[in-house]
Amino acid sequence: MAAMHKTASEAPAPTGDGVPPLQQGDRLTRAEFERRYEAMPDLKKAELIEGTVFMPSPVSIEKHSSPHAILVGWLVQYWAATPGVLVSVEGSVRLDPENMPQPDAFLMILPEHGGQARIDPDDYLEGAPELAVEVSASSISYDLNEKRTVYCRCGVREYLVWRVPEGGLDWFVLREGRFERLEPDAVGIYRSEIFPGLWLDSGALLRGDLRAVFQALQAGLANSEHAEFVIRLQQATGQQ
Repeated sequence: MAAMHKTASEAPAPTGDGVPPLQQGDRLTRAEFERRYEAMPDLKKAELIEGTVFMPSPVSIEKHSSPHAILVGWLVQYWAATPGVLVSVEGSVRLDPENMPQPDAFLMILPEHGGQARIDPDDYLEGAPELAVEVSASSISYDLNEKRTVYCRCGVREYLVWRVPEGGLDWFVLREGRFERLEPDAVGIYRSEIFPGLWLDSGALLRGDLRAVFQALQAGLANSEHAEFVIRLQQATGQQ
């Protein structure tokens, strides 16, 4: 996704209240980014990465929208079985003064259950969610470079990227300040280190076998490690 500035003659007119519109490639502080974003209620998605505005192209069906739905459904099933966590779809995240990404989805541990991020009074996430998920079509390079660097530095503990056009999957785990690849087991099942029981059958996902994807997740949820994790989340509430 190339960042570019428009000339003054090409620039869109200010919004009704005089706030300049967001444009691809703008260099802004997070506060100014938020001000302009909020003045554009019809805008569906924009991100601030390292102080630069990124505005993705229209969303395709088979390369983005449907794969996105699959991963959201997978995450929501985990959410339903795991009290103390929360799933968000395309929620904006205040990472630091120059970064406000809008991941396709994220899974977080709620702060009252020991999570590292919190929801601000104005309903944005402050801090890094434990797991960020991106479905990459036209944004593969961006997701695996600029955004990966920011997520790592800001403390996202796991990062999952589905490279749809390439038929590939990347799952990174934060270890000692660096993202390292999480490797699947012998039968191709990824097992989250941060969310016990969050299992993903990579082969089934890539060939579109939804039943097998959800069967693998159900096997993870039935695992004793998931039950122990749920107990730990509940115990963390009493320690607040």
